[in-house]
Amino acid sequence: MTDKLIIFDTTLRDGEQSPGASMTKDEKVRIAKSLERMRVDVIEAGFPRASKGDFDAVQAVAQEIKESTVCALARALDADIDTAGEALKGASSSRIHTFIATSPIHMEKKLCMTPDQVVEQAVKAVKRARKWTDNVEFSPEDAGRSELDFLCRVIEKVIDAGATTINIPDTVGYNIPLQFGELINSLITRIPNAGKAVFSVHCHNDLGLAVANSLSAVMNGARQVECTINGLGERAGNAALEEIVMGVRTRQDVFSCETSIDATRIVPTSRLVSSITGFAVQPNKAIVGANAFAHESGIHQDGVLKNRETYEIMRAEDVGWSANRMVMGKHSGRNAFRTRMQELGISFDSGEQLNATFARFKDLADKKHEIYDEDLQSLVAKSKSESVNEKFKLISMKVCSETGEVPVAELTITVNGIEQHGRAEGSGPVDAAFKAIESVVDSQTELQLYSVNSITSGTDAQGEVTVRLERGGRIVNGQGADVDIVTASVKAYLNALDRISAPEERAHPQV
Repeated sequence: MTDKLIIFDTTLRDGEQSPGASMTKDEKVRIAKSLERMRVDVIEAGFPRASKGDFDAVQAVAQEIKESTVCALARALDADIDTAGEALKGASSSRIHTFIATSPIHMEKKLCMTPDQVVEQAVKAVKRARKWTDNVEFSPEDAGRSELDFLCRVIEKVIDAGATTINIPDTVGYNIPLQFGELINSLITRIPNAGKAVFSVHCHNDLGLAVANSLSAVMNGARQVECTINGLGERAGNAALEEIVMGVRTRQDVFSCETSIDATRIVPTSRLVSSITGFAVQPNKAIVGANAFAHESGIHQDGVLKNRETYEIMRAEDVGWSANRMVMGKHSGRNAFRTRMQELGISFDSGEQLNATFARFKDLADKKHEIYDEDLQSLVAKSKSESVNEKFKLISMKVCSETGEVPVAELTITVNGIEQHGRAEGSGPVDAAFKAIESVVDSQTELQLYSVNSITSGTDAQGEVTVRLERGGRIVNGQGADVDIVTASVKAYLNALDRISAPEERAHPQV
């Protein structure tokens, strides 16, 4: 018999800590629903104590999700734990995930606490969390650099206090696979009450080893992996859910466990997360990259044509890749549109939202002959982001770009409903357009990233633009899509201005 490997997705919490990847409440709910359809076991929805916005998002996810366990993060503090418990009220299945640092450098330099004080605080936190739920997870932060004897001591104590899951984080991505696997094996072997808890791992990718470390841990007894869609996360990111799931599934000759994940939902969920966060998936990314199942080499092509398994260890269809396209045009009806959206796993919160997205579909159908599923997902992402906060809106634009002449952009935008006009020259049409916007709003922001990706193939494809702005240490991403790249760029810039203008008070969970 094979064991169950629990998949714990932290895209909504740790993934959101990527600079600029902040998500609204509605966006978190959309991603959570997609994770639920994928049959993710545990969804870490956020850190409720960080802000009212985080609290509301965790509460909304807890109320919407019925099949997966919804988890909330809390430091080993009474206020954090109680806030997490309140946010999770009404959840069909809930978990509180509490943590405290255990490495010598963290205890001394960050917490200013002795090892005895850390043990006492950890036990107290777990006991308090048990008053809210019998599903409590404990993490010794920076376990990868902690002393083994001390780890054994604190873990034994928190299991006695009621922790049912023990998560071992490689918080700074310091470990290597052999070492990390041996650590997990040592903990399970040495701790007397280890059999009363599920051992989990949470690996960061600073050395590019997050997935390898996680799989090494699984081979040594870990039965939960914490991961994110597309490997999203702060710094170099986290272990990628899609790589963990397909690694275990493809190599059943090595792993004595299996997940419950519906792998056909991997690619659609990857695209959803990418469109919401603005973090494009690199073409050569394993499983979900555009080139993951592409073959350029003549030798490879010949082999695949003769027998797919010569160069493919899994089927593209099994992870959600499909050649299906939506063949609809401007004469297609609302019902056919809604039906296709449902097939893609997209639902609408209201009739107004459906109507707004359908109107966008009609506009796009006037510009594009063929509309693909990726186009539809982009329409939904834009429609729902605008419903949150749209202080800035493009009304009209004229851009002149001619060989030997300085590009000029003239545009009209509304700022809080009031029309304003801007004009500027630039080194190119996009630069001129951005400067024209700034001539109106003077946002005092710094452009950190400008990225363009083609949503589909063909010369009539929509361009999806991501703009990253920074102001006062706060970083946001804005997205825009259009068949005209300059228009898409302006939409993305205005979307970023909307986001950076919205008030946000957040606390990093590790501070």
